[in-house]
Formats: sequence, structure tokens, C-alpha cells
Amino acid sequence: MSFDDRIEELFAEYERQRSSLTELQERMREIQASATAPRREVTVTVGQNGVLTAVTFPTGAYRRMTPVELQAVIMQTYAEAKEQVMDRAADIIAPLLPDGMNAARMVRGEAGVDMYLPPGGPRMTSGVRRMLGLAPEQP
Repeated sequence: MSFDDRIEELFAEYERQRSSLTELQERMREIQASATAPRREVTVTVGQNGVLTAVTFPTGAYRRMTPVELQAVIMQTYAEAKEQVMDRAADIIAPLLPDGMNAARMVRGEAGVDMYLPPGGPRMTSGVRRMLGLAPEQP
């Protein structure tokens, strides 16, 4: 393969990856979910990253509730909608992640740094391991 052909191939791969990333960003931006309380007092809509985008009252049931009860129902319904959004986001990015990475934990901010490292930790030379106190000193 000539140098020019290789450059063209690399550029084409870059364009494919860029297009794929643009599509991913668009799909993530469009994520939203709604949840309705069991007795239909409230419906909550949540967008990307769990941002509250709408609160509606489909019936007059909320009028018979105390403020504390209404607050609890709204918060519970919001939590349900947010979970749906997080599940959808995880479903979108899961195919793009390496094996072993938990997309659900990642989108919820629950993934520790260890999730991004290879099994057994990062590969380091013995000198670096000794310097970090991860390997015994040599006599």
C-alpha cells in the first residue's frame, strides 16, 4: 500500500469515527423520558442527564394532596423518569465501550477509575512500581 493510499485510508477512518461520534451526540441530546405517578397526580419529563424539562398535572388529583405529599409524589416520579433516561443513555453507549465496562454505572457517575484500567491495574515498569511503593525495593 502506498503512502498516499494509507493516508486516504486513515482519513476515511477518521471521517467514519467523526460521523459516528456526531450521531452519538445527537442521539444523546434527544434522550428524554416521562413518568406518571400511579394515581396520575403528576407527570414528569426528564431530558438528557436527568434535567427536568416538564411537570404536568394530568388530573385534579393533586388538589387533594398536602404540599408534603405532592412534593414526595413529584420527587418519586422524577426519580423514575430520570432512571429511564439513564437506562436509555447506557443502552446507546454500551455498544461503543470495551468489554467489561459497565455503561449503566458510567452514565450514573458510579464508575470508579478502576473501571477504565486493565485487569490487574495499569501496566508500569518495575522502576515506576517501586517509586509508587507498589513493588518491593531491590537491595
